Amino acid sequence: MAIEISLCSLQVPTELAKALFFLHFSLHQSKSLITPCLHSDMSEPPFRPREKLFEHQKYYQSVRKYTHLKGPYDMITSVAIPLFLAGSSVFLIGRGIYNMSHGIGKKA
Repeated sequence: MAIEISLCSLQVPTELAKALFFLHFSLHQSKSLITPCLHSDMSEPPFRPREKLFEHQKYYQSVRKYTHLKGPYDMITSVAIPLFLAGSSVFLIGRGIYNMSHGIGKKA
C-alpha cells in the first residue's frame, strides 16, 4: 500500500520541497510518490515562450562556427574589441618607450 504525499497542502519552503523531492526520487529510483507543487508559487511568467527558446536552440546548434562566434554580434565582442584594445596598448607602450629613450616629457 503506497501513501501519496502532497507538498501542496503543507506550507513547506521551496528549497526544502526540492530537497525532499530529490531525496525521495534518488532513494527509490521508481515512480515518485511525492507530488511537489513547486509551480504554484511562481509569481511571474517566463521571459520567453518555450517555442521561441526551442527555435533559438535549433538555430545555434545548426550553425557550424566556433562556439564563441555563433551569435550575430559575437564577431564584434570577441574579435574586434580585443584587437582594438591590444593595438591601442601596443601603440601606447611603443610611444612611451620612444619618449623615454629620447628624453621627451622630462620635467627638469
